[in-house]
Amino acid sequence: MNVVVIGGNDCMVCEYKAICKECGAKAKVFTQPKGNLEGRIGNPDLIVLFTRPVSHEMVKIAKRESARKGVLLIQSHCGSAASLKNILAEHSKRKPVRAAASW
Repeated sequence: MNVVVIGGNDCMVCEYKAICKECGAKAKVFTQPKGNLEGRIGNPDLIVLFTRPVSHEMVKIAKRESARKGVLLIQSHCGSAASLKNILAEHSKRKPVRAAASW
């Protein structure tokens, strides 16, 4: 499973990646708006959007890319490690929405 985490805290980037790895997922984490976010998202199976610590522009991009690519987007107000663990645990119970694409 490939996961993109958008938002969250800068100091938690390594922890977000470690949590995803524990759940058997590869992760890309974007906490700050940097050039060409649309092109860097790729084709994930899930986009996690932490809405509290994120810019409005990044929220718009995440929602637009999710709709355009048909990827499930899960929003959480809290950017904690426990929140990410719960999201990944819940997502792993669901059946895949679309066929896996190359990362």
